[in-house]
Amino acid sequence: MGEKMVDKVTRIMKTPEQIRNIAICAHIDHGKTTLSDNLLAGAGMMSEDLAGKVCALDFHGDEQARGITIDSAAVSMVHTIGEREFLINLIDTPGHVDFGGDVTRAMRAVDGAVVLCCAVEGIMPQTETVLRQALKERVKPILFINKVDRLMKELQLTPEVMQERFMKIIASVNKLIKSIAEEEFGSKWQVNVQDGSVCFGSAFHNWAMSLDYMQKKGISFKDVIDAYETENWKELGKKAPLHEVLLNAVVKHHPNPVTAQAYRIPKIWHGDKESELGKSLLSCDPKGQVAFVVTKVVVDPQAGEIAAGRLFSGTMTKGKPIHMNLKKIDLRTQQIYVYNGAKREIVDNVPAGNIIGLGGLKDAYPGETITERIEEPFEKISHIFEPVITKSIEAKSPSDLPELAKILIQVSKEDPSLQITLNQETGEHLMSGMGELHLEIIENRIKEEKGLQIQTSAPIVVYRETITKPTTEPYEGKSPNKHNKLYFIVEPVSAELKAAMKEGKIQEGRIKKKDMDLWAALEAAGMNSKDSRNVKEIFNGNILIDDTRGIVHIGEVIEMVMDTFEDVMNKGSIANEPCTGVVVKIKDMKLHEDAIHRGPAQFYPAVRMGVRGAMSQAKPLLFEPFQTLRFEAPVQYMGEISKLIANKRGQLMDMQQEGETVIVVGKLPVAEMFGLSSDLRSATGGRGISSLIDQNFERLPDELQQKIGQQIRDRKGIKNTLEENEE
Repeated sequence: MGEKMVDKVTRIMKTPEQIRNIAICAHIDHGKTTLSDNLLAGAGMMSEDLAGKVCALDFHGDEQARGITIDSAAVSMVHTIGEREFLINLIDTPGHVDFGGDVTRAMRAVDGAVVLCCAVEGIMPQTETVLRQALKERVKPILFINKVDRLMKELQLTPEVMQERFMKIIASVNKLIKSIAEEEFGSKWQVNVQDGSVCFGSAFHNWAMSLDYMQKKGISFKDVIDAYETENWKELGKKAPLHEVLLNAVVKHHPNPVTAQAYRIPKIWHGDKESELGKSLLSCDPKGQVAFVVTKVVVDPQAGEIAAGRLFSGTMTKGKPIHMNLKKIDLRTQQIYVYNGAKREIVDNVPAGNIIGLGGLKDAYPGETITERIEEPFEKISHIFEPVITKSIEAKSPSDLPELAKILIQVSKEDPSLQITLNQETGEHLMSGMGELHLEIIENRIKEEKGLQIQTSAPIVVYRETITKPTTEPYEGKSPNKHNKLYFIVEPVSAELKAAMKEGKIQEGRIKKKDMDLWAALEAAGMNSKDSRNVKEIFNGNILIDDTRGIVHIGEVIEMVMDTFEDVMNKGSIANEPCTGVVVKIKDMKLHEDAIHRGPAQFYPAVRMGVRGAMSQAKPLLFEPFQTLRFEAPVQYMGEISKLIANKRGQLMDMQQEGETVIVVGKLPVAEMFGLSSDLRSATGGRGISSLIDQNFERLPDELQQKIGQQIRDRKGIKNTLEENEE
């Protein structure tokens, strides 16, 4: 009996040069989980015959039923090349766009990504989205072209045509990498066949090839074609096993944690690089201070909450005193787990550079940074798309109410791209997500796994409020005791600034100290240097600027102004919907000498009145969410699809024909998209598919402004504020 797998894992995790942290990411149904099963089988954790049928990483009931992966589960395995053993920590990620939040979070924990692409379908919108998420976190990609068996069995292509097809896929991936990645990485990270950073194969039939493996083992592409002609692909799986080929490429092309952190930390951590923690983060030092980032929280019925994530520096030991930076609480570590396959094993200590699980962290949310003392947290893990659909949710019997509140908190921890809010006045819980499927799955989870009977309302669209012109003169906000007066003006955020925020060039958050990088980014997007130096906070695409001079007590009240600014930006002046694209400038303040007369009770109403008043004079409007979708269907349904888009108040952006298929890109308002998937099915005889490319907010047509505004106000029970303001 050889050394146990767990002991192997715990031995190798102490030498960072032999660790690779990777994620597999791709478009929905391009075969990620099947590929992961193969890797598991290769590492001897699952029988080879079952690989691809079991979907070992889909361990939620609803994932196995729907055949799609929702949670990114971590798996660790050992791969041997020659004499050296490597520890591969793998995170499987979902491809369906409603679950894109998990992908973004998984990218924080890994240094390399295997981008999976289907040989038949080629590059798809989600392939581009996941690539964008990877490159945003400076994660290095390699390419695996999957489902090659279908080219031979279904399409029966000749070797020449197949190679053309591969070249086309490789060229388009490289073009994406060059256009998305930062300049220094764009050309350095190109994938190509020559150095083996492109592999191709079939996860379903357990074989793969890469150029250097073919040279090493003396296999040619002809062997592959012969195997399929004689229907003898089992042999192929023994000659060129998928796990060996792919993991060889991973070890060769993906960086180890020490190399990777040197260039990734400056991008994902904005603290002082010269500090003690900064130095140990850059060098991934196991003797330095502890820094651990939570990427996923899983609630286990036996073990309670387990926070999985990446240990960037230091050594995590049991019972160590730690500090949670976002929640601002101190506690001690309890259990420490490493992953062995999808199973968790308890260990005593783990050095930097590994993906681990921590038990007993109260209230940890993904994105939490855990250190030994108070430190600068890693930036908020931002997600490309925001939630656009809301449902109200209530328990069928009133006695279940406390239980429901508890479950919703749990669910929002497991999936932070879900937003849960409790409306205090009406007592209803609102749950906002990325699309219909997203909310449907969460509902089912509550019913099935948590065993609670609930009822939900019809889905509601989330609108945004914004302003269309600058105010002419400052608007005065007075405190209830009339002793403090503040003067505000508002103006719309410029298009350049909006674009820079969407691309993540400008970081959100409160600005405490001199931040040269931020000033440079703001000025590059066209803000003048006087304003950029005075930016106090950037919140959800809105900017607060302090334009006052020589106010003695401003330091004491500025935090209160920021609190209320956030509050008003979450609930705008038309219908309490979130605001976007508003610049608020504080022009002047007249404060009472005595601190007791300018407390929160005086200040919050004054700021709220001032900002909302200024906004109501700047022609406020509602913006509605639009999603750009890509539809695919057989050519004869071209007219049906364009009719469908026109009926739903959408615009046709692009239409192309590839062979027998027509590809249509259309932009539709989310409000009209309910039931879109069933309409598409009936219009195309069940053969049309759609996938999300992009999402943005656009101006609601004038004839609907009044009507929709009134509907939202009625629904929320707000009396009409606009008419009062106009009087």
